[in-house]
Amino acid sequence: MTQLTQSVRLEFDDDVALIRIDNPPVNALSQHVRQGLLDGVTQAESSDAKSIVVICDGRTFIAGADITEFSGPPQPPDLQSVQDAMENCSKPIIAAVHGTALGGGLEVALCAHYRVGVAGSKYGLPEVKLGLLPGAGGTQRLPRITGAAKALEMMTSGEPIDAQEAFQCGLIDELVEDLENGAVAFARRAVTEQMPLLRIRDRNDKVANTPESLFHDFRTSIARRTRGFLAPEYNIRCIEAAVELDFEAGLKREQELFRDLMKGTQSKAQQYYFFAERAALKIPGLPKDTPTVEVSRCGVLGAGTMGGGIAMNFANSGIPVTIVERDDEALQRGLGVVRSNYERTAARGGISSDDVETRMGLISGSTDMGDFADCDLIIEAVFENMALKKEIFEQLDGICKDGAVLASNTSALDINEIASATSRPDAVIGMHFFSPANVMKMLEVVRGDATSNTAIATAMGIGRSIGKTPVLCGVCHGFVGNRMLFMRGIEAEKMILEGAPPSRIDQILFDFGFPMGPFAMSDLAGLDIGWDAATSSGSTVRELLCESGRRGQKNGSGYYNYDPKTRAATPDSEVEEMIQAFAERQGIVRREITDQEILERCLYPMVNEGAKILDEGIAIRGSDVDVVWINGYGWPMYTGGPMFWADTIGLQEVAERIQHYASTLGGDHWEISPLIQNQVSDGGSLSTYAN
Repeated sequence: MTQLTQSVRLEFDDDVALIRIDNPPVNALSQHVRQGLLDGVTQAESSDAKSIVVICDGRTFIAGADITEFSGPPQPPDLQSVQDAMENCSKPIIAAVHGTALGGGLEVALCAHYRVGVAGSKYGLPEVKLGLLPGAGGTQRLPRITGAAKALEMMTSGEPIDAQEAFQCGLIDELVEDLENGAVAFARRAVTEQMPLLRIRDRNDKVANTPESLFHDFRTSIARRTRGFLAPEYNIRCIEAAVELDFEAGLKREQELFRDLMKGTQSKAQQYYFFAERAALKIPGLPKDTPTVEVSRCGVLGAGTMGGGIAMNFANSGIPVTIVERDDEALQRGLGVVRSNYERTAARGGISSDDVETRMGLISGSTDMGDFADCDLIIEAVFENMALKKEIFEQLDGICKDGAVLASNTSALDINEIASATSRPDAVIGMHFFSPANVMKMLEVVRGDATSNTAIATAMGIGRSIGKTPVLCGVCHGFVGNRMLFMRGIEAEKMILEGAPPSRIDQILFDFGFPMGPFAMSDLAGLDIGWDAATSSGSTVRELLCESGRRGQKNGSGYYNYDPKTRAATPDSEVEEMIQAFAERQGIVRREITDQEILERCLYPMVNEGAKILDEGIAIRGSDVDVVWINGYGWPMYTGGPMFWADTIGLQEVAERIQHYASTLGGDHWEISPLIQNQVSDGGSLSTYAN
């Protein structure tokens, strides 16, 4: 055995050389891995070995590039030198894959003459998720071995394929049960059977007959999903080059497009978000060995839209759930909605019919809160009414076993006040799921003054277990997400009275990258949420709409009119007339408002409020605010989130515009955050700020 670098060694199994990589935790392509691979191929080729196997220790093959190297100057050898050595080696090289071969890892495997893999291994080029494209020939090699259609699917989604699919599309040459023995046996067979030294770069058979319509049709099919993102389109252009050009010309095109993306703000934003999501899991002052409650059964109070969706998350993860409702009619209605949700997913091929029954079998219904007695985590999901919630938590305190975590799904109310209704405020925590709860990834975990480390660690951990992106925050009205959303709502409501139609405001925010604007979102949620006909006084536009029978999408009319079949929205002149008449009664002078003003007045108050949230210590770090808004409200990831976006614009300019609107419009929400002023003075940023 020869230790080539700190992470790579060269071994021999008689006539087979094994280049073994051991760079925990995921065998990333760090400089010493690249150097070891290059040295290993060189030495193995000059040895008496007849063939070479590249294999990794640990839980995975090379899982990708070392992303920590992205911000520094490149360190030799570059990956292309390693790839050239592999492709041009005079002895057959076999890549032996277990775990994941992702990004640069798959690009290394594609330069071996053959590939073998074990069941459970996965293969992918996920660079698109970082706003990039594979920059080491992957865009040119992958379509040459899988065909253009499969390469398009893999590269624009960034999602890996499993071993069976990889074998079927030709990405790997053989499935083996024992990785090392199987790879060594394949290597010996390659010699005895005189298998050709196949270089994927020389193959054109899989791309030669690509239909002319493929790229147009594919772009159309992903247009909605990839709206605003540059990287998917650039990946497509690279695959077009693989079909239309020879390898070297395609490689040159790949490198040009890669550089364009690297220079742009989108890749910086997406790489920032990659780290931001991981940073959100790190809680200062929370020891790594903090004990957690093992959640073997979850209780959910309320079988409505939120309660049912929350229950689905746990059932999807194999955790039994008890749902309690006030009466059997409401319970059966809620369980019926859950079943229909599962059946819709099954009809689309997302799960099997057996999965539907398995998951429904994990959900039991009851009208007796006493059935929460054996639950380890109970999540209350009833109306946003403090008196009701305190009454419920007082009851839960007398029912639930010692050690159970008591969580409220409140989206804005004071967790401390809710906890005060119990004798165990240390066990009370906020778990704010976003609607629809079975779809949205965001989970705001809200710690009260008395919330224990165990409750925090349990909520954060179970959030990850059920597929959510948990972010911890403190107590304030609206927490992080809704508190900032309220600021946008104030200005949007003012602007429709000043002369900007709801449809124009929505369109400008849609063009910015949001899935919908504030008025379309209100219609989707239901205009009558929190509205009471008995106390309605026509004091806001929303009250006027509700009083006139408009409820939003649910009854086909709100700020917009909705097609009963397609739910397509069209602006309604009657609504605009109602708004104009209301503005006149208020003495508001209407005027032309520019697109830029609309964007600034919607987004800058949010940035300002986000800075105030940071300054108050409600959020741990600026990047946490961005994670909340990207996952919870559809802020476009390619801008990095509101804090990163403000930094990109320049905090000096943001501060000046906030102060401009403070002087011309007034309002507490325009009072500039001291944190913004301090960061401007110190040359700091919001996205990197941490408490």
